[in-house]
Amino acid sequence: MSIHETRPQVNGLVLYKVRPARVLALGEKIEIELEGGQTKKVRAKDIEVLHPGPLARLADLGPRQGSLGEAWELLEGASTDLKELAELMFGDYTPASAWAAWQEVADGLYFSGTPWAIQARAREAVEQERTQREAKATAERDWAAFLRRMEQGRAAPEDRERLVEVERLAQGQTAYSRILVALGHQETPANAHRMLVKVGYWAADHNPYPARCGIPAQDPDLPVGELPEEPRLDLTGLPAYAIDDEGNQDPDDAISLDGDRLWVHVADVAALVAPDSDLDREARARGANLYVPEGIRNMLPAAITDRLGLGLAPISPALSFGMRCGADGDITDIEVRLTRICAQRLTYGEVDGALETPPFAAIDAFLAPFRARRAARGAAGIDLPEVSLRVRDGEVLIRPVERSGSRTLVMDAMLMAGEACARWCRERDIAIPYATQVAPDQTEAPADLAAMYAHRRRFKPTRLSVEPGEHASLGLALYTRATSPLRRYSDLLVHQQVRAALTGGQVLDAGQVGGRMGEAETAGVAVRRAERLSNHHWKLVYLRQHPGWQGDGVVVEVEERKVVVLIPALALDAKVRAPGGPALNDRLRLAPREIDLPELDCFFRVLD
Repeated sequence: MSIHETRPQVNGLVLYKVRPARVLALGEKIEIELEGGQTKKVRAKDIEVLHPGPLARLADLGPRQGSLGEAWELLEGASTDLKELAELMFGDYTPASAWAAWQEVADGLYFSGTPWAIQARAREAVEQERTQREAKATAERDWAAFLRRMEQGRAAPEDRERLVEVERLAQGQTAYSRILVALGHQETPANAHRMLVKVGYWAADHNPYPARCGIPAQDPDLPVGELPEEPRLDLTGLPAYAIDDEGNQDPDDAISLDGDRLWVHVADVAALVAPDSDLDREARARGANLYVPEGIRNMLPAAITDRLGLGLAPISPALSFGMRCGADGDITDIEVRLTRICAQRLTYGEVDGALETPPFAAIDAFLAPFRARRAARGAAGIDLPEVSLRVRDGEVLIRPVERSGSRTLVMDAMLMAGEACARWCRERDIAIPYATQVAPDQTEAPADLAAMYAHRRRFKPTRLSVEPGEHASLGLALYTRATSPLRRYSDLLVHQQVRAALTGGQVLDAGQVGGRMGEAETAGVAVRRAERLSNHHWKLVYLRQHPGWQGDGVVVEVEERKVVVLIPALALDAKVRAPGGPALNDRLRLAPREIDLPELDCFFRVLD
């Protein structure tokens, strides 16, 4: 009698789902006992008869040694049932041999089917299955060994390919990581960062923020054409000074004084980067140069800076803004020309030592009325601490940026050029991105550090708009950024428009300018975020490199239980618990209590 014709019997062996069961009672429903002593009433169709019994205990279904290989070879390619298979494998058909034979069927390597219709699989299928199982077993062993290494914090060379998954999460390119889940960690960029450092995949001071913000890892690699042959005003006989920080690699502006006329010369980047060219689209997609302590990632190929950076060659092509300044600080006689200049490169420090001598004393005197006009219009007198950050051979170097006379001179000259360019374009109805900023409700001049901190927070960010408007914190009724085309796409866009107007080319309309401006500004937001987070990262690395660091913090904001302190030596603000209720502008002596680099957190304690 075949198995499927055998009805369940009391004390018979049946299959319930994938588990063995012993029949206890028959009725409308069948009562069965499962392993562990649990009983259950089921329908007849929910079970398969494996053996009519008698089976006294499920514990009697112990493992048995049989002739699996021989049985399979005898039956290869043929059909059988469980009774015949048990007899071939074990020489008898008992509940124990039936269960042992069924387990081999359920395993699926040599046999497949149901208890009453078992198929002995073909040799080719068995070999293929065995190979797959061996590969799976090897992969599982490798995976388990990999996880053990991760827990122990020691990655092997062969692990790097696997860890790319974790790196993608750490860089914000995915929200998932099978590895972190397997190790019991929440899938966050900070946890991924922490793990990659722990296992040595990343250096302890690795900066993930440029990649996390989507900044390309390399400078553009695009061909650069030749400068066009075109008429230029020859100003090579007029001394021009390109003043910047020591070590600056992209000098794009210079200053000349020609009697009662100031010239601000700017690298003529639009001469090599035409609208909608490959170079233009790449720069627009990047938005701006990325400046982080470990280096620069340029929006344009390095060859453009090499050719156009002012003072990098004996003669530099420039777009020059000439202007006069009245006693009331108003700009007059604006002239915009394509020029050739000879620029001398100087550092701020060198100019600071020569501010009282020609020509810098005369340049500063020329700018004084313009500076006074801006102040009268409410230019923000904010002098919050700034620092310069550099990473050299893994060491973080921090130095304060002083508010020197040379920096003020250069800033005012560049602002004057920006106002002059904005006015020149507006008078000719040339669409450009104007830099605008609405005035805050409170405009009183801040007198101390806490007031400056609060005053800065009242200002909304600068907006770029094709509609002209005031820039409140600069004290200017009209302004555009036009002096950094090597560094910012919006400046390059201004140059392209000005150049088209000067040379009779196609000037873009407001809609076209707005579209390009918006695309670049979206990328620029990512660049600024990457810079801000990177600077914070390296400041925390600096504190880790100097475990005994102590410094002063100035209270700039008082909250209910904490105060916000500004640490001038680091240009870093932090919240601290300060007993005694300190007041605004009180100085507190601080030391780091805990630094969590992946979370970008630093907790300070107040020293007695």
